[in-house]
Amino acid sequence: MLRTKCVVGSELFRVLKEEYGPDFNNFLLSKVIPISGDVSVENLGIVDSKLIEKMWQEIDIIVNSAATTKFDERYDVALGINALGALHVRNFASKCSNLKMLLQVSTAFVHDVEKRLIVEKPFRKGETLDGSKISCLDVNAEKKIIEEELRALQMHRATEIETTRAMRDLGIERAMLHGWPNTYVFTKAMGEMLLENFEKAKIVIIRPTIVTSTYKEPFPGWIEGVRTMDSIFVAYGKGKLKFLAGDPNSVLDMILKLINMMFCHLFESIYADARRRLSTAVRMTELYKPYMFSQGVFDDANTENLRRMIKGSNTKVVLNFDPNCIQWDEYFLNTHFQGLVKYVLK
Repeated sequence: MLRTKCVVGSELFRVLKEEYGPDFNNFLLSKVIPISGDVSVENLGIVDSKLIEKMWQEIDIIVNSAATTKFDERYDVALGINALGALHVRNFASKCSNLKMLLQVSTAFVHDVEKRLIVEKPFRKGETLDGSKISCLDVNAEKKIIEEELRALQMHRATEIETTRAMRDLGIERAMLHGWPNTYVFTKAMGEMLLENFEKAKIVIIRPTIVTSTYKEPFPGWIEGVRTMDSIFVAYGKGKLKFLAGDPNSVLDMILKLINMMFCHLFESIYADARRRLSTAVRMTELYKPYMFSQGVFDDANTENLRRMIKGSNTKVVLNFDPNCIQWDEYFLNTHFQGLVKYVLK
């Protein structure tokens, strides 16, 4: 399949290709069975009934990492993948007779980042971050709002560009109404809600913060596409962004001072082409404002307990996820930014 060739052909598999040489494809096919699908539709878009039955009988662990991570994604797209996608995965998982675990990859920013201490707690259906504006979040109602807006746009013969802009604005509008700062975290929160009361097997929700490039494995610096805060770095690197409002004392999972050091020469011409660039700066400031001014600290007690459980075992060596070993200055300057230049700004 074209998608499989595209994924396997990426730089990410370089180490395995070097290790297995001409036997790489055979090795891969002995470990992985690629199946074409789409989480935004029922049965994950799989139409082969025999294949579905086979999957329901044999699958024991499901990891749902499918997502769109654009902060201002079209609302219909984000709801379909991040929210309804989680529901479709849940429905599929409920039919797997040997299922042991369903793992959902979410984001730490689903919670209110304006709080000083951001604790880990599951979302309940209907929960909203801002009860002063609206008391309940109804996913089905949100779906109907999207459908009505799309019908109205179609009646007015809106262009694809106009439709995309309207859907992006609708997502931000609905997110802020319910207390979330952007469409991405809003729809990811809905996805968590739709997993409530899943009793078929253990359910684990992972909430990573800001995902950057690979630290060491399979090699340093690999990254695919522009994700979360990297939009700011790339905009700086391309000269499209000269400044960004923020609080230098904000608590973030990255080093903002290093960014200023790397791009300080750009501020010499901060007023050049101001009119042309102002809209980009304003939009990015609005999108990232909740995080650039956040003083919140994430409570990672569950992760810390897991680290404590594997301390001193071989598992810790193989699956090291302790950030205390990372020299952040060196990582960003010599690994992450170089990876952005090589794999994104190429």
